[in-house]
Amino acid sequence: MSKRPLSPHLQIYRPQITSVLSIMHRMTGVGLTLGLLLMAWGLWALAHGPSTYQCFHDCATSPLGKLVLIGFVWALSYHILNGVRHLFWDAGMGFKMEEVRASGWAVVIFSFLMTAFFACFYMFF
Repeated sequence: MSKRPLSPHLQIYRPQITSVLSIMHRMTGVGLTLGLLLMAWGLWALAHGPSTYQCFHDCATSPLGKLVLIGFVWALSYHILNGVRHLFWDAGMGFKMEEVRASGWAVVIFSFLMTAFFACFYMFF
């Protein structure tokens, strides 16, 4: 056995905005994949007639279904905005720590604002 010291565990490190946003980007990517499966179910139901689509519609318009749809919209908003942030990084911009923190918080805030806008649009139209 080696007598080398072990690396510190995650419990020792304080979460930073960059690490939290990176983890959230991965999680929203998985959520978007699951959401695409739900969209495929909706298209499949649409192709198989009114009674099959009615079952999908009932699920999608239930309170849980609306919550899932709003969650999907948030994941999509967050993932797109964070992707744009990464495009700026690829261009060599925004690497100062103040800019990284500001752009991170901007992604979080604007993703919630976009979700609220689309949720209101969904509820009223």
